[in-house]
Amino acid sequence: METEVLSLADRPDMLGPVRDMPDSWPEFVRHDPVGDAHYDRIPVEFPEYVLFARDERGQVVAHAYSVPFALHADGPGTLPARGWDEVLVRAFAGRRAGVRPDTVSAISIVVAPHAQGLGLSGRMLSAMREGARAKGFTEVVAPVRPSAKHREPRTPIEEYAHRVREDGLPYDPWLRVHVRAGARIDRVAPASMTVAGSLAQWRGWTGLPFDTRGDVEVPGALVPVRCEPDRDHAVYVEPNVWMRHPL
Repeated sequence: METEVLSLADRPDMLGPVRDMPDSWPEFVRHDPVGDAHYDRIPVEFPEYVLFARDERGQVVAHAYSVPFALHADGPGTLPARGWDEVLVRAFAGRRAGVRPDTVSAISIVVAPHAQGLGLSGRMLSAMREGARAKGFTEVVAPVRPSAKHREPRTPIEEYAHRVREDGLPYDPWLRVHVRAGARIDRVAPASMTVAGSLAQWRGWTGLPFDTRGDVEVPGALVPVRCEPDRDHAVYVEPNVWMRHPL
């Protein structure tokens, strides 16, 4: 597949196709309230941090969202335990307050289902790094959602994140792409994303009964979802793995 990578800032006419590109996110992930409030604002308010790839027919086949934020403004630059959610909040709060950003955080790299397996995720990650470097930043960080963790949701994330192959590279394919690009694992973000809802909502999102108290394994979830039928409530707290990319 022949593709070209462009910035949404240079091609604002592509906003619609970028937003409408099909993806393979589990439905429940779309209901994190922080993401729901901020994610769609990124291409509008930070278009220079949105990249997309289109094929020879002009169809958008991948996109990469990132945001600038102030990591070092209030301390030594410790990456937050609330990962993805907190970076989104900090980026938009900092923009509103006029705080100068010092770091770029990846937010998502998404490849259309029909174009997966062609190396586009690695190409978009490289383009994101190059774009941040061109803007004068010295580091990109990423709260990474390990791509194969959903296959073993009861394995502790700390154990999974540091599992390596015989060649010393991470066991997880997406963590491996980041390491090959020059990143290192920094720490786990234990509460990177939180999705809470009624049992009826979870049934609608997953097609599962959600009628028994305890931990429910949900397809696509990195850890089990906690179900409390007597409270008509279930909560998913997703851990991610912070990666640091020096530029």
